[in-house]
Amino acid sequence: MDLLYIIASILVSFLIVVVSAPMIIPFLRRLKFGQSIREEGPKSHQKKTGTPTMGGVMIIVSVVLGSVILHYLVLGQFFSHTLLLLLTVFVGFGLLGFIDDFIKVVLKRNLGLTSKQKLIGQLFVSVLFYFMLLRGEVDTRLIIPGTELFLDVSFLYPLFIVILLVGASNAVNLTDGLDGLVGGLGTVSFLTFGIIAVTMSGYPVESIVSFSVVGGLLGFLIFNAHPAKVFMGDTGSLALGGLLGALAIVLKLEILLVLIGFVFVAETLSVMIQVISFKTRGKRVFLMSPIHHHFELKGWSEWRVVVSFWFIGIVASLLAILIQVVL
Repeated sequence: MDLLYIIASILVSFLIVVVSAPMIIPFLRRLKFGQSIREEGPKSHQKKTGTPTMGGVMIIVSVVLGSVILHYLVLGQFFSHTLLLLLTVFVGFGLLGFIDDFIKVVLKRNLGLTSKQKLIGQLFVSVLFYFMLLRGEVDTRLIIPGTELFLDVSFLYPLFIVILLVGASNAVNLTDGLDGLVGGLGTVSFLTFGIIAVTMSGYPVESIVSFSVVGGLLGFLIFNAHPAKVFMGDTGSLALGGLLGALAIVLKLEILLVLIGFVFVAETLSVMIQVISFKTRGKRVFLMSPIHHHFELKGWSEWRVVVSFWFIGIVASLLAILIQVVL
């Protein structure tokens, strides 16, 4: 995949979002698809109440169209098994997020789907992904990054896949709490996957999808950076997290995903630590979790938190590229 097609992959999805957003955002506002802000959150967030959400639909549409168009231009066909595999996870988790958002903003049930309902949906998409994966030869090894060592989990690999997909989608969902945070981190993570896929032989579809997401997120950031004119909602965050996990599985970078998505992992761990500490000791480790809210309550501006987390994500991704490509 040469540089021209990489640029095209980014540009097509970028333009789809940039052109459609000025029409879709006012439409969402007229339908009163506005975000409800939880009262226990930082007080500075209350002014965001009513900001249109479900903007993740733009990201999903741009990535699907961009990937299909570039897939045809590069490979001479609109679809392949790998493209369907990745888009099934992306759209599947996105649809689940859309239902969750719809319940929140339209039916006015602020919690959306129950945890059990959301988990059932995530498990369904994850199991579907695994059975689609069975059409090819499934490599049950987990490769140790930068080495020739591996751990073969054998019959436990299907369970590992489900846990990885559910965990990745929830991690990105938890991180989506500040203007532009997931948009920027996602851009870095998918750009990293795209770069690694290009350096590996035989992974053109994975690179096309990765760079298409980069374009879609860059376009979305124009409207989502602080102060946000639209939020991606669970529609976007669940879809992006699921796709990150799917790419890691297809590219056999499951372990490296911890580094590529380092901030997402840290955000998730902060929630787990907070819950465990409060239930066992009756004390909170952080002022508020996920950890981005902790820094807000410490007095950091929202933009400072976002940029700092972006920087951490960039450093972690550069390290991942160094380990995978250079070593």
